[in-house]
Amino acid sequence: MYEITREKPQDAAAIETLLDLSFGPDRHRKTAYKLRENSEAIPELCLVARKEGKLLATISYWPLTIGGKTPALLLGPIAVQPDLQGQGIGVGLIRDTLKIAKERGHKLVILVGDPGYYGKFGFVSAFDQGFQMPGPVESHRFLVCELADGALEGVSGMVEGVPAAKKKSACR
Repeated sequence: MYEITREKPQDAAAIETLLDLSFGPDRHRKTAYKLRENSEAIPELCLVARKEGKLLATISYWPLTIGGKTPALLLGPIAVQPDLQGQGIGVGLIRDTLKIAKERGHKLVILVGDPGYYGKFGFVSAFDQGFQMPGPVESHRFLVCELADGALEGVSGMVEGVPAAKKKSACR
């Protein structure tokens, strides 16, 4: 069995290696990565799964705004060691972090991913909600999840990253 814990600064190198393995070294060119530029991940939502000290998976969240005023979270990246995919580790990370986000008062979560996979967590098309991305993205992969009933009402516009404060977070 594996253990889910908060990410630690010393996990950074192993996380970057896993992300390169999962998404390729050119992953930083993707629009979702551009949203994270000059931002800091939210420490309480940066989790890892490990077994016997070995990093198995990682997930992180980043602050966003929609339409310049509505706060939201960007889920991702999430990655699981390729030989361990399909064993429920990613599902556990997503469920745990969505629960924490909701408990902390967050209302909306955005991601770019497979709608067939993320639909089971309540994610739906963000384009259909009137959201826009600041760069290219496959429209069917641009998703949003409401953590509070009615959080999507009256919300639309461009999704933007939130610049970091001067204080560094505990995440990468």
